[in-house]
Amino acid sequence: EKRFTHINDTFDCAVCLKKIKPHPSSCRNHCPFCLSSLHLDINPGDRASSCKGVMKAVSYKIHSKKGLMIHHKCTKCHVVKINRASHEIKSQPDDFNKILSLTPKN
Repeated sequence: EKRFTHINDTFDCAVCLKKIKPHPSSCRNHCPFCLSSLHLDINPGDRASSCKGVMKAVSYKIHSKKGLMIHHKCTKCHVVKINRASHEIKSQPDDFNKILSLTPKN
């Protein structure tokens, strides 16, 4: 079973409608401006979820090995997914202040 499908395309944010560029070295699945995403995947990149709800950033955690992680919760089915923040890249970095305004997780 493949657990990760590499998809790193330009997309328009379904919430703030901004055009989002591909990540320069990884995959991007959330908007760096409003931090929202869509519930499209079961496993990263598989596009197998039937939900398609808006995923809102609700909290963050600093992981000892992976760095700053953003927790997204689906507004439709309430599933929670965790994504690595991209606040240190040069091209469309995640809004660091917006991340820090979320609830920190212990």
